[in-house]
Amino acid sequence: MNPWVVTVVISLATFMEVLDTSIANVSLSHIAGGLAAGLDESTWVLTTYLVANAVMMPISGWLSTIFGTKRFYMTCVAVFTASSLLCGMAPSLNWLIAFRLIQGIGGAGMAPVVQAMLADIFPPEKRGMAFSVYGLSVVFAPAIGPTLGGWITDNYSWHWIFLINVPVGIISLMLTAVLVSEPEAAKVERARVFRNGLRIDWIGFFLAVVGIGCLELFVDRGERSDWFSSPAILTAAIISGISLLTLVFWEIRQKEPIVDIPLLKLPSFLASFVTMFFMGFILFGTTALLPQFLEQLLGYTAQQAGLALTAGGIFLMFMMPLVGGVLIPKFPAKYLVAVGLVILAASLFNMTRFNLGISFDMAVQARVFQVAGIALIFAPITQAAYNGLPPGKNNNASALINLARNLGGSIGIAVCSTIIARRGQFHQSRLVEHVSAFDTETQNALAHLKAMFPHDPSSLQPLRYIYGEVQRQAGMLSYIDAFWLMGVLTLLVLPLAFLLRQSHGRSNAPIGH
Repeated sequence: MNPWVVTVVISLATFMEVLDTSIANVSLSHIAGGLAAGLDESTWVLTTYLVANAVMMPISGWLSTIFGTKRFYMTCVAVFTASSLLCGMAPSLNWLIAFRLIQGIGGAGMAPVVQAMLADIFPPEKRGMAFSVYGLSVVFAPAIGPTLGGWITDNYSWHWIFLINVPVGIISLMLTAVLVSEPEAAKVERARVFRNGLRIDWIGFFLAVVGIGCLELFVDRGERSDWFSSPAILTAAIISGISLLTLVFWEIRQKEPIVDIPLLKLPSFLASFVTMFFMGFILFGTTALLPQFLEQLLGYTAQQAGLALTAGGIFLMFMMPLVGGVLIPKFPAKYLVAVGLVILAASLFNMTRFNLGISFDMAVQARVFQVAGIALIFAPITQAAYNGLPPGKNNNASALINLARNLGGSIGIAVCSTIIARRGQFHQSRLVEHVSAFDTETQNALAHLKAMFPHDPSSLQPLRYIYGEVQRQAGMLSYIDAFWLMGVLTLLVLPLAFLLRQSHGRSNAPIGH
């Protein structure tokens, strides 16, 4: 079977899985209203999916090795599709949250398995193009998620943001069953594991589930609960820290670790892991920030704000094949990633020039500028992650790389949301210092506004207008702070690009334990 046909087939369901990380965000108020629940309660629809996804992802590599790559992938698609149907038919919020938990478990293994299958199917010199095609689903999906979710909710019903997964999942299952074969490398590794005797690392499994689950809960619910002032959030942070630290020390001593921490001993893979983490941080952070900025401060509708991001996604569709088919075969991954990081940093610093009077075109151009950097990073960094791996390690490597991207995204959204809230308060307190009845500019502004509201003898309308402007300006400054932070972080990651390994084959050297 043509490997490019296989690439498209196995990327189909992955697109829907990644889409589900963002498509429900704009529909929470509709979900809450339809199920007679509070808006804060409805946010668990997002949290449970992300927690389940994060918990299962690091062990998906081990599971795919044990059950077989194709069989495990089809099981994940089947679980994801069935739970999507149940989500769309949920009679109450509690049932919806339970079904989203199952959906997150099913979806967690899809992206890592697809990457591992591509690494097994394609030789190193052709992986760049394959990962570029796959990257369209991973990077484009969260960009159009809010727009698509808003359009479906406005024109149909929130139920359909889940139900649209069902036909796609069924088609994916049918095509996979007929067109996709188990990669030979995966068969060899599975046979080796069973030949040596299957041993399950239950302690590693427990530590991974508890540590990553609590970490995801901490970053997703922290801002809503005022971080460490909440006993529940503080407890989650402590449990997560202890569990993950113990997990590292435990797994590096295991011959068959369920989470292959020893892979991080390879400098090139470690550089790929960290860079992918920060790429997820920037991609998901800005994907969350830009619509908020356009809607809250500039008065855009959800659909208009989404279109600004979608334009970047369309540009990405042209960039990814160019990077995979033309640039990766000619240039080492480390140079492409370095240039991509520089462009990404420049695009973020460009966003610090935003103001409350920017046009829609400027917002679109800023996103396209950013996407140009992301396109140069994603496929090369994914390809470099598999260069020099010992035989049979593709599944484990894929699980860790996808975990890095997802955790980076969750932490990026949490950090950016916190910056907007905290720095907004800071800037507002500073700006208010200059609004005084004794200030000449304030007096002139009030006199001008009173002329605009002649039927308001109490002068409350002018004061409300000034306070609203102070809030908008403080909000604008907080977004600039967030863009500055992400730009600086991107530059700090830049030296890691030069640790990436360029290879046309795999090393057979074992990783020390």
